[in-house]
Amino acid sequence: MSFVPGPHPQQPHDAHRARQRRDRALAIGVSVLVVAGLVGFGSYLVLNTSEASEQKQERAQDAGSASGAGAGSEDGKAPAEGQQGKSDGGPIEGLRTWDADKLTRNHVTTPVTYPMKPPVGGDHNPVWMNCDGEVYEKAIPDVNAVHSLEHGSVWVTYTGKAPAADVAKLAERVGRTPYSLMSPYEGQSGTIMLSAWGNQVTVDGADDPRVGRFFEKFVQGPQTPEPGATCSGGLGTP
Repeated sequence: MSFVPGPHPQQPHDAHRARQRRDRALAIGVSVLVVAGLVGFGSYLVLNTSEASEQKQERAQDAGSASGAGAGSEDGKAPAEGQQGKSDGGPIEGLRTWDADKLTRNHVTTPVTYPMKPPVGGDHNPVWMNCDGEVYEKAIPDVNAVHSLEHGSVWVTYTGKAPAADVAKLAERVGRTPYSLMSPYEGQSGTIMLSAWGNQVTVDGADDPRVGRFFEKFVQGPQTPEPGATCSGGLGTP
């Protein structure tokens, strides 16, 4: 009778090592699943955020196109004289505008006849009127004042019919505002008028809210042909 040896019983330390290998494999598998889940979730968030951002930009562009669709004069003829012009508070009532591309900017030393009073642009003298908050008590030359408008200044003009109190208030505002000037101007259509390059409005008085809005919009505003150009070192009191 022969004896056939059977399999040796597994030793305790071998079972322990096998269990450790299984646990390690299980931990690795769980880690892989967790990492994969996190990557997928992160990709989902990135895609959603990108899509939301694109939709927001498209809505903003659509809104801008809609608001710009109504710009221009009421008869649809742009950009001739019209009642357009906007500030943060909306359209400035009574604002007249001229096509900036049609306002010539040549430097000349001869007299210039302007189609509007006061002029809001066109050929002008090479020397500007000082416009660093200057208040002139006498009339100033159009050809020099227009050069000041080219530098981004606001020009306040008034006739002899303007109340003294309004003149004083406007002079105080101009005096504290760089890139502005003020002078009497007989022959203009309104008692008190404000002009910038290509823009002009007649106001009811110094307390008219359009005064502040005109200054806010046009002192070194987007209409300025030469932004940052100096308002000092030019022609002083005539």
